[in-house]
Amino acid sequence: MAAFHLAVGSVYGAAEHTAEQLAAYLTEQGHQVQWIEGDDPQAIVDAAEGVLLVITSTTGSGDLPDTLAPLFFALRERFPMLPGLRYGVIALGDSSYGETFCGAGRQFDELLAELGAKRVGERLQIDACETFAPEEEALKWLPQWLSQLEPQPVNAD
Repeated sequence: MAAFHLAVGSVYGAAEHTAEQLAAYLTEQGHQVQWIEGDDPQAIVDAAEGVLLVITSTTGSGDLPDTLAPLFFALRERFPMLPGLRYGVIALGDSSYGETFCGAGRQFDELLAELGAKRVGERLQIDACETFAPEEEALKWLPQWLSQLEPQPVNAD
């Protein structure tokens, strides 16, 4: 079973509630779940032993929520290379905002890719104009996403 590290950015609680539902599902499946809190980029570096899942809403004009922005900017400033990190992104947004739709998730996805991390599957973008309960969409997506995770190679020491 894998160790999952969840980084969550929430404004009104939808992304946090979604993350809680995903954490419960992962735990039921026998996985370990750890929450990344604070703004220390070392938490992302340490996540390379497992799998990072970023779940974030978007605020303003495609901006990161205050609960996730400090971690994002610290990671971007420190710029540690993360070639062993596997990750996924669930972005919540409102398509009526046009080009900034799910902007926070896109920004985090792009930064992780620049750092050499390997995204598993496609980014899930959940539109508030079409989906009242984002956790339901995320829970439908999760099993298919999990099936795309390749087993982590075992070091033969």
